[in-house]
Amino acid sequence: MQLSQMHYLPLTPGFFSLLVGAFFIVFIFLILGALRRAYLSLGVSPSTAMLLLFGSLIGSYFNIPIAELPGERVVSNQVIDFFGMEYTIPVIQHWEGTIVAVNVGGAVIPTLMSIYLLATRELWAKGAIAIGAVALVLHWLARPEPGLGIAVPVFLPAVVTAIVALTLSRENAAPLAYIAGSLGTLVGADLTNLDKVRGLGAPVASIGGAGTFDGIFLTGILAVLLAGLYHPRRPAAQPQ
Repeated sequence: MQLSQMHYLPLTPGFFSLLVGAFFIVFIFLILGALRRAYLSLGVSPSTAMLLLFGSLIGSYFNIPIAELPGERVVSNQVIDFFGMEYTIPVIQHWEGTIVAVNVGGAVIPTLMSIYLLATRELWAKGAIAIGAVALVLHWLARPEPGLGIAVPVFLPAVVTAIVALTLSRENAAPLAYIAGSLGTLVGADLTNLDKVRGLGAPVASIGGAGTFDGIFLTGILAVLLAGLYHPRRPAAQPQ
């Protein structure tokens, strides 16, 4: 497989534009100032948070190959419909097998951000519980999809994450949602199902890519919304 064929949008242009639209809606609210304190309660500045979301969108195009499963007959140049979302299968000109890769926008960036939040907010214990709970649910929900790899229904990671994060902590619901939604999805949907990739005919089995990227990205949006709902209130000024 040529290196240029490793990089492609995980969704069809129409559905990918919906995620771009969600990004710009959040960006507009940020410009209006409605989410500034929300981002600060998430643990990063508003500009950094928007850069991370934008980086996730752009990074979803890039995959870093880490292994190859030879002898696989792969599917090429198709659109897979899974729970109402349309995922793209790249055009493969030289078939050699399934490439196992790590998606930059759906795995590398969310993992680095999650580690940062775990360390700075000291959420190691609650974070581990949240990641484990989300991973168990998504492992049960994940489905091997021929030609695509491992996929989960698009909105379920965000819904499961919201329930788990709010149950564990209202004050830290936003960072817990981002951490559990990102790492829980990667562990439960992708990593624990890598043994099921062989035989699916997927040219690229992308960890954090097609099939799970949209859920991870929407979890990032959810974390911002939770931060807006449950940001810590400043104490009222004492009368002089």
